[in-house]
Amino acid sequence: MSSLDSPASTPLASDAAARVLKSSLESCSGGVLASQHLRKAIAARYIATSSTDEIPGSNIQPASLDLRLGDVAYRVRCSFLPGSATVEHAMKSHVIDELDLRGLGAVLETNRPYLVPLKERLSLPDFIRAKANPKSSTGRVDVFTRVITDHSDRFDEIAHGYAGPLWVEVVPLSFPIRISEGLALNQLRLATGSPELADAELSELHQRQPLLFARGAPVPVDQLFLANGMYLTLDLRGNASRDVGYRSRDYAPLLDLTLKSPVDPEPYWEKVRSGEQNRVVLTPKRFHLLMSNEAVSVPPSLAAEMAAYDPTSGELRTHYAGFFDPGFGYDPVNAIHGSRAALEVRAHDVPFMIESGQRVCKLTFERMIEPPETLYGEAIGSSYQQQEETLSKHFQAQPRAVS
Repeated sequence: MSSLDSPASTPLASDAAARVLKSSLESCSGGVLASQHLRKAIAARYIATSSTDEIPGSNIQPASLDLRLGDVAYRVRCSFLPGSATVEHAMKSHVIDELDLRGLGAVLETNRPYLVPLKERLSLPDFIRAKANPKSSTGRVDVFTRVITDHSDRFDEIAHGYAGPLWVEVVPLSFPIRISEGLALNQLRLATGSPELADAELSELHQRQPLLFARGAPVPVDQLFLANGMYLTLDLRGNASRDVGYRSRDYAPLLDLTLKSPVDPEPYWEKVRSGEQNRVVLTPKRFHLLMSNEAVSVPPSLAAEMAAYDPTSGELRTHYAGFFDPGFGYDPVNAIHGSRAALEVRAHDVPFMIESGQRVCKLTFERMIEPPETLYGEAIGSSYQQQEETLSKHFQAQPRAVS
């Protein structure tokens, strides 16, 4: 098992592979690294492991890398940032217990923070920065996660030239969960320069290559709501039964994230139905899974990210941030018109009414350095292309009611 006192070792970059990667990035003004660049970054040991195992090729996504849990989890008394210290040093006064994640793994209790060293380490050059986000399946089971690095006062954002270990804070909120070594709860995205698209660029691009659809047609440009990104709205119309999503149950059983087969959702979720005028009152503190009204299409030249909702806009939080890879909801022959987004919603301290068409979350877009070799979709086993169901892949698919 890992020890707090184990020596840290930063991987040395392969000079030849590093030169090849740097050469391929020098000519671009900025962008997100695609899957082929991530493979080169691994070959250059910008991303490596401190053990003898290799990073699985299956963990390389179109514009991100799945990060794997190490063999131990530390239960800590509180969340923290290391500031000028290393995570390993800063956490020593906070550790309450140590859990072995090897074999069958360990159970994490709700509303308690745990800190897990990740298998992957970074040795980034000064022209590459990184950002982490929970995987979609992690957010949909209401497991709050964020990556921590040494000498940092920010979660999930990793500075240019960072060299050192990665840690992930894990807090199950709705269900107790079982995790084990090698499980991926988070993703890492690498970027250079300033790849963000301004609102004017988004508007112009949408006219040429629609990014948002509603009822199978592109959203008219004059109906887009842009403010440092593109806003999505809620769909609370539902089907014939007025089903619009799910609400987590209190006192649910253990959710085993290590299982290969999906489980019955009934013990974990209850359906949410809309009321008059397509409205829903959110129960305080309870986790809700709802759907966006618009369907999103991310072309091969772009990557997107769901930004956490601005808390000043209401007594709720919508989505806990997440990556949308190139190809999400995209079809070059226009046989499909985007994929709707699953929205993770929680009211804070008071009941809060939401209604269909309400703006609740925002997508930001970044340029890719070049399109990835393989797009998001069935070819790489993507779970949420053309989704009409909010539940994560951990649960059995439910029969679709007629709208």
